[in-house]
Amino acid sequence: IFGDPGTAASSNMLALSISSLGLVATSGMRTAASRGPMVRMTESSVSVDAAVESSVETEATPSPPPSAQAPSSKYSKAIPFLSKPKALDGSMLGDVGFDPLGLSSIDTEYINLKWMREAELKHGRLAMLAFLGYVMVDIGFKLPGYKYAGLTSLNAHDAMVYSGDMFALFLVVAGVEAYTGMKLFEKGHTPGDYGFDPLELGKVDADMPLRELKNGRLAMLAFSGVVTQAALTGKGFPYF
Repeated sequence: IFGDPGTAASSNMLALSISSLGLVATSGMRTAASRGPMVRMTESSVSVDAAVESSVETEATPSPPPSAQAPSSKYSKAIPFLSKPKALDGSMLGDVGFDPLGLSSIDTEYINLKWMREAELKHGRLAMLAFLGYVMVDIGFKLPGYKYAGLTSLNAHDAMVYSGDMFALFLVVAGVEAYTGMKLFEKGHTPGDYGFDPLELGKVDADMPLRELKNGRLAMLAFSGVVTQAALTGKGFPYF
């Protein structure tokens, strides 16, 4: 090889080409190595910018106006402009926060919220029977006998007092009141529950206790209205 000038020249050119390729490869590796941190820095910068923009958007989002927020629970559901009584927290059946006279705040040894519910149920049941009986008498359904023939529901009270029938009714009511009064203060007693359900309506419909309560409230208003109407007009059913 060393003796032939042409062969030597060819060898030198081959060595030079190989050296050039090595330099190019080395240069490419250095360039890639130098660009790696720049790419990572660029990606990191993009992530930081996105986080900053998200934070700015969150801070810039306005909160809903007070009118659009959920209503406060401190007001009565039945009378929204009055404060909800403390004792009426919605746990009792039929509780809608209606107590304008503040009776639910009475809490003594014998008169408390449980006693109030017992009285409400008792008056409601009595009013349902009273309304039906009041109207039925004025329609014409009366007990047999001459002393009941000319009576109306409006004047029956005084006539029954004079005849002595009201005293018999008083004894019946007194017995019922004595029994229910003793049951009221028994431990674990549910107001209004005396096990009296001959038709077993409570087993058929789970909403029956609530329906009884609502109908009883309505009957108390209805009976007051029908008696007032009868007294003002002096007429029988339909009292106008």
